[in-house]
Amino acid sequence: QVQLVESGGGVVQPGGSLRLSCAASGFTFSHYAMSWYRQAPGKERELVAFISSAGESTNYADSVKGRFTISRDNAKNTVYLQMNSLKPEDTAVYYCNGAVRTVWGRKIDYWGQGTQVTVSS
Repeated sequence: QVQLVESGGGVVQPGGSLRLSCAASGFTFSHYAMSWYRQAPGKERELVAFISSAGESTNYADSVKGRFTISRDNAKNTVYLQMNSLKPEDTAVYYCNGAVRTVWGRKIDYWGQGTQVTVSS
């Protein structure tokens, strides 16, 4: 019943923009820190952006700082990734992740199926 569904991927020209969305259901979204990861062909999955459960803290990979912005709307159970000034090296499958640590120290993770972003001229 837990679902994270990414959308908004597609093909764009270098310098263009896309906004990814991740719609969550089946868990208490506002308790979870959310992240965007990506995986390009032949490369390991990497953390792109992070946002805390209440949205008060964010963090970004150096490669996307100043170009990407993560945000969340807890009323809509949705996390977003605004991607500007896109480069060919941003081409990857982008995955949504939710994580929480319980009071007993147990970590719970959920993953979406991913959405393809292709930046090409």
